Amino acid sequence: MKSVIITGGGSGLGAALAEEYAKKYKVILIGRTLMKLTMVKDVLVQRGQHADCYACDVTSMEEVKHVFGQLFQQEDIHMLINNAGSGIFGPLEKFTEEEVNLLLDINVKGPLFTTMTALPYLKEKAEGQIMNIISTAGLRGKINESVYCASKFAVRGFTESLVKELDGTGISVTAVYMGGMDTPFWEDSDHVKDKSRFKTPEQVAVQIAAEDTGKAEIFIDR
Repeated sequence: MKSVIITGGGSGLGAALAEEYAKKYKVILIGRTLMKLTMVKDVLVQRGQHADCYACDVTSMEEVKHVFGQLFQQEDIHMLINNAGSGIFGPLEKFTEEEVNLLLDINVKGPLFTTMTALPYLKEKAEGQIMNIISTAGLRGKINESVYCASKFAVRGFTESLVKELDGTGISVTAVYMGGMDTPFWEDSDHVKDKSRFKTPEQVAVQIAAEDTGKAEIFIDR
């Protein structure tokens, strides 16, 4: 059975994507907190779907190589969804060096490390898909989101380059651009005052799955 790796699969959009993609594939949930991943996995398994989970810090190349090396030996990995991300917001001058590093490590190094590790295996099979969840912060600048937008613009450039680099290899690359969602992402932030206008993760996941034909871009919002 073909499998899909979803990073940040323990909550929010990652968990919602797991529900959608488990309808066709085995889903493998990746994240830092095994307990949250296990809760999502157990729900899917109870429904008779195929799922597994592994603790892995995607900002650590050593951990990614270890976990992904196991997975690509054991599973028929068809797709990697880079969904893990973090957000810190506010005026640029208020940021600490640690906060800048955190955002760049998770939002930029995370998808780079996982993709770098997955590509040799996918190229050997000459098929597969990389999907990067980016957000509209990768399309335009926003007030009090300078560092966040910088990280998302980086992933946009990374993804657009991969589309060209992997052309003709049998591996498709997809960028997903969506606006804010009503998820735990905002729990420790006062950046958004009213989340009621946001889509739910389930709504976004349904649209992503419906539009996922391997094309280069999916726009949930612009």
